[in-house]
Amino acid sequence: MRHAARTALAVAAFSVLPQLAFAHTGVGATHGFWHGFEHPVTGLDHVLAMVTVGIFAYQLGGRAIWAVPTTFVALMAVGGALGISGIDVPFVELGIALSVVVLGAAVAFGVKAPLALAMAVVGFFAIFHGHAHGAEMPDDASGLAYGMGFMIATGLLHLAGIGAGMAIGRFGETHGTRYVRGAGAAVALAGIGLVTGIL
Repeated sequence: MRHAARTALAVAAFSVLPQLAFAHTGVGATHGFWHGFEHPVTGLDHVLAMVTVGIFAYQLGGRAIWAVPTTFVALMAVGGALGISGIDVPFVELGIALSVVVLGAAVAFGVKAPLALAMAVVGFFAIFHGHAHGAEMPDDASGLAYGMGFMIATGLLHLAGIGAGMAIGRFGETHGTRYVRGAGAAVALAGIGLVTGIL
C-alpha cells in the first residue's frame, strides 16, 4: 500500500513538469492568477529552492513530507502579503539565494533535523520568496488571484521535489541516497553561484 501511494505521488509530481516547463513570462495573461503562477517558475533561484524543499521533506520522511512544504507555502503567503502591501523586508535577494545554499546543503549532508526546526528554517526562507513574489505583482492584478497563483505553483514545485526524491531513491535501492545528496550538493553550488552573482 505504501509503495503504491509513493508511486502515485511520484507520477503526479512528474505529470506537472511539462506544464511548468511552458510557464514562461509573456505566455498568456500577464496579470492575476497566471502572472502569479508563472512568477515562481521563471526564476532559477525560486525553482531550485522550492524543488529542494520537496526533496528535503522527502529525505526527512514521516510527517515532514507534508508539514515542511505546507509551512513553506503558508509563510510564503505572509511574505507575499508584506510585498503586496509595500512593507519592506531587508536582504530579500540575499535571503532567496542563501535559501538555495542552505536547503541544498541540508539535502547534500542528509541533515535529519527535528521537524519543528526544519519547519522554522523553511518558513524563514519562505518569507523572502513570498515578499519577492508579492512586490512584483502588477498594479492591475488582483492580489488574491495573484497570491493563489504563486502558492499553487509553489505547491507543484514542492510536489515535483518530493517526486524527484522518490524517483532518485528508487533508481538505486542501495545507492539512492547518494544520488539525492548529490542533487543537494549541485543545488548548494548553484546557490553559491547566485550569492556571488556568477549565476
